Amino acid sequence: MSHPPASLLLSERSMNIPPFYVMEVLESAQKLERSGRDIVHLEIGEPDFPTAPHICDAANQSLAACNTRYTHSQGLYELRSAIVDDYNNRFGLELVPEQVLVTSGTSPALMLTFMALLDQGDTVLLPNPHYACYPNFVSALGCTSNFAYTSEENGFGLTPELVSENLDADSSSILINSPSNPTGYVMPSKDMQGIAEIAGDIPIISDEIYQGLVYGGKDHSILEYTDNAFVLNGFSKKYCMTGWRLGYLIAPLDCMRVLQKLQQNFFICANSFVQEAGIAALRGPQEHVDEMVATYDKRRKYMLKRLQDIGFNVGYEPMGAFYVLADAHEFGNDSLELSRTILDEAGVAVTPGIDFGDGAEGYIRFSYANSLENIEEGMKRLDAFLNG
Repeated sequence: MSHPPASLLLSERSMNIPPFYVMEVLESAQKLERSGRDIVHLEIGEPDFPTAPHICDAANQSLAACNTRYTHSQGLYELRSAIVDDYNNRFGLELVPEQVLVTSGTSPALMLTFMALLDQGDTVLLPNPHYACYPNFVSALGCTSNFAYTSEENGFGLTPELVSENLDADSSSILINSPSNPTGYVMPSKDMQGIAEIAGDIPIISDEIYQGLVYGGKDHSILEYTDNAFVLNGFSKKYCMTGWRLGYLIAPLDCMRVLQKLQQNFFICANSFVQEAGIAALRGPQEHVDEMVATYDKRRKYMLKRLQDIGFNVGYEPMGAFYVLADAHEFGNDSLELSRTILDEAGVAVTPGIDFGDGAEGYIRFSYANSLENIEEGMKRLDAFLNG
C-alpha cells in the first residue's frame, strides 16, 4: 500500500514555522566537533557556570524522598510563595502565591499566556529585533505580529513613542523584554512606566528571564507600573538551570483560573523535584549569582572592545543579559551566510541577526556566556579570518 508524502500530512502552519537558527548553528557546530574540529561557542545563550551545589542537593534530597508525583497544577505552594517573596522584596510589590503558575521553562508560560489572551486573528505588538521564537508562538495560534522597529542608536529599545506609533485597534497585547535578547538592552524605568500608561487596558506581556544580569544600575519589573501584566521568568539564566526546565508566570488574579485550566490540559504540572530545587535557588545563598554577574561584566567589556577592534560596529553599550548584537555589514549583508562561513572557516559559532527579525539582518549576535579564555580565542580566530 502506498502512502502520501509526509508533507501532505502536515499542517501548512507547522510547515511555515522557520527554524530557530541559533539551534541550527549549535547543531552544525556539534557535528563539526564530532568530526574532530575545535569550535569556540559564542552562539548559545546558556550560562557556562554549573548549577550551585545547594540547588542540586535540594533536588537530590527530593528524589531520595521519592517526591516524584504530580504537584498542584499551579506548582508547589512553597515555590510560589518564594517567587512572590522575591518579587515583592525586590520591587516593593504585594503579590500573592495564587498569582503564580509554575511551568516547565518559560516557553510553556509564554504559550499559555498567548492562549489565554489571543483569539484567532488577533495582533500582538512586538519589538524588532526580538527573541527569535516570539512571532512563531503568535503565528502558531493563528494570530499576527505587528513589529515596532527599534533603532541601534537607542540600544534597540522599545520606547513609549514607538508603542504609541504602532498600537492600533487590532492590538490585543504588547510584548516587552528587558533585559533583552538579543541586544542586552535594559529598559529604563521611565520607559516601562510610559509603555504601561499608553497600554491602558491592553495587557503587557513582560519577558523578564534575564533579570538580575545587569551591569550598572538596576533592572525593573513591569509590575511596578501596572497590574495589567503577565510576567514571564524562570531559573535558567540567573541560576544556571537551563536543562532543569523551570519557569513561571505571574498574572492578574482574575486570570489565574483560565491559566490553571490550560496548564491542567496541556502540561499538567512542572516536574516535582525540580520545583524543590527552585525553592532552594530562591531561598538559599545568592553570592554565587553576584560572582557570576561580576565575571560576565569582565567578559562583556573585553568582548565589546575586541569586536570594535576587529571591525564590527556596536553603536550602544549592552548593559544586561550576556549578548552583544554587532553590526557586521562591513563583512557582508547576509547574516545567515556570514555565520555559516565563520563557523566553517574560522571554527567560531555565532548567531545570525536574521534569527531575531529582519530588523537585525546584517548583524551578528555574540554570547559571552563562555570563559574569557574561550572568548579570547574566538576573537583571535575572527580577527585572523576577517582581517588576515
